[in-house]
Amino acid sequence: MSTKSNLNKRWPYLAVGVFAMLFSGVLYAWSILKIPFKDSFGWSDKALALNFTLTMCFFCLGAFFGSLICKKAGPKLTLIIAGLLVGAGFISTGLLAADKLIQLYISYAFLAGSGIGISYNVVVSTVNSWFPDKKGFCSGCLMMGFGISTLLLGNAVSALFENESIGWSKTYIILGAVVGAVLIVAGIILKKPSADVAFPEPKAKKQAKKENFQVRDFTTKEMLRSFTFWRAFVFMILITAVGNSVISFARDLVLSVDAAPALATTLVGVLAIFNGIGRIVTGALYDSLGRKMTMLISNVLTIFAAGLTLIAVSVSSLPLCIVGLCLTGLSYGSCPTITSAFTASFYGTKYFSTNYSIINFNLIVASFVATFSSSLLTSTGSYTAPFVMLLSLAVVALGLNFTIRKP
Repeated sequence: MSTKSNLNKRWPYLAVGVFAMLFSGVLYAWSILKIPFKDSFGWSDKALALNFTLTMCFFCLGAFFGSLICKKAGPKLTLIIAGLLVGAGFISTGLLAADKLIQLYISYAFLAGSGIGISYNVVVSTVNSWFPDKKGFCSGCLMMGFGISTLLLGNAVSALFENESIGWSKTYIILGAVVGAVLIVAGIILKKPSADVAFPEPKAKKQAKKENFQVRDFTTKEMLRSFTFWRAFVFMILITAVGNSVISFARDLVLSVDAAPALATTLVGVLAIFNGIGRIVTGALYDSLGRKMTMLISNVLTIFAAGLTLIAVSVSSLPLCIVGLCLTGLSYGSCPTITSAFTASFYGTKYFSTNYSIINFNLIVASFVATFSSSLLTSTGSYTAPFVMLLSLAVVALGLNFTIRKP
């Protein structure tokens, strides 16, 4: 097959990648997916928040091991493994009993979380390999698909939960079968470009605030020995913690300011839309304004998001809460784009897949912050204390942000 013919394949591959990411992103609809366990089983917010924390832990571990497996076995087998894990995880979640909380942690967090982490890393790295000349555009499309999943699939799941002939158990079984099948089919279709494919040269772009240092390829060990990495890692923990916490209790948060249940479910989807928008917009800002300004904008946005939501819950204002959710979505959406661009620009592209999975471990610590936020909510009976803490973390991140320098 000719080089031109091979190159034309990349657009269908991008479409398949976005579709796979769309279904993978349902994992983030936890504030909707947890409803039956709270209503039917009476499991506490703290126990359910821990499940989200564990899910993020296994998501990160899955992404790391997925990068290693893909190097040995290729994207096809790796995505098939991911599909089987996700399918088994959601289906077994649908078979839960009221006295089997530990099974939720195994099925949803371990199996589904690991499987989606594997698929996330493999889909992003495989599809991006077809777009060296359009990295920002390709990454933005993939991240947008992942980000809006909560709106599209979350609302569909909520409707199935309320359907008496289906209910939550069958919904989880259906979800497992569909998401698992999508990932397996994606694995069969997606592949990396052969050596004979000639890609267009990337268009040169002016960067207003380009940092002046020589980029080289750092191995993972070299990156971990870099003090710059650890400053950036802690920075990402602090700003990601805000979005992670809000995602874990978004629906309940909106209900607390007197929103109707249907509106609360819709607003969880709105949060997801702005999450997706934030990923695309941040990529454009990174290209045009540079790393320093983009990270500063993201940080300030996170401060405003936490501060405005704090005011909203203090005065019980639904409009302010909606704006706060939108800003939180934008700020949280900026995190994966910044992490990806930062890793590539500071530590090179040769070891990007593994380095990127390592820096994404910030999600694990941020998820434990989300669990602590839920504990504060339970102990105080108010969202005020959690958001005072999240606002404080965002302010600390601002100080740390100014210290990040070239490796």
